[in-house]
Amino acid sequence: MDEQKIAIFQKKEIRKIIYNSEWWFSVTDICGVLTDSRDSGAYWRKLKQRLNKEKSEVVTNCHGLKLEASDGKKYRTDCANTEGIFRIIQSIPSPKAEPFKRWLAKVGYERIQEIENPELATQRTRALYKAKGYSDEWIEKRMRGIAIREELTDEWKNRGVKETVDYAILTAEISKATFGMTPSEYKKLKGLDKENLRDHYTNLELIFSMLGEVSTTEITRSKDAQGFDENNDAAQKGGKIAGDARKKLEIESGKDVSTAENYLIESESSKKLE
Repeated sequence: MDEQKIAIFQKKEIRKIIYNSEWWFSVTDICGVLTDSRDSGAYWRKLKQRLNKEKSEVVTNCHGLKLEASDGKKYRTDCANTEGIFRIIQSIPSPKAEPFKRWLAKVGYERIQEIENPELATQRTRALYKAKGYSDEWIEKRMRGIAIREELTDEWKNRGVKETVDYAILTAEISKATFGMTPSEYKKLKGLDKENLRDHYTNLELIFSMLGEVSTTEITRSKDAQGFDENNDAAQKGGKIAGDARKKLEIESGKDVSTAENYLIESESSKKLE
């Protein structure tokens, strides 16, 4: 399955995805960063038209790759690799062009390093969370959750679940059984838009999310689930195990596990992560 992540340039998000073993970046996101345009999609469409008239190869070398949008769904989005983005930047008058080029070169180089030594990717992810103000305790749970998630999606991939939409449906089933909400409903509860929901989980929310997914993985393996329907059944059962545990804790503690609050951004403060 393609690996999508969020890169940060001057506090602005740029979606990126692994394609053919290299990073490909959302062109509209980059247009938004460089121009501060309120409608970066419209800006790119106009620029694209001009580049096509000039018979530039820049547009030809873009690929429509599925990236997650603010509504949680994935849409085909024009993306370009590092070389392509460098060429696009030349067509955008912006004082941010030079610092962005340096940033982009660094990101591309880091990907080469990560291919040679995958552990570096994990180290950089930890460092990013640390820089945002997350506690070591939270980071450990988040990293463990990422590993558990990857283990589960690998099982799905090897058991005949191929479509991106199917991954989203199965994930929603686990979440619904665990928390009583789908991921999109959970994001509404927390007032999130484009942000990664799991980056806004509290410690307890992370724990129950992991329990739901690791339980699903174990059931999937023990039942030797094949195809979407059988994996969907395993997802519902795995989520229910976590959901039952959550309900018991809520009864004993008198507190809801799911909360509208987002996780801490500054060192052990109570501010919401923006």
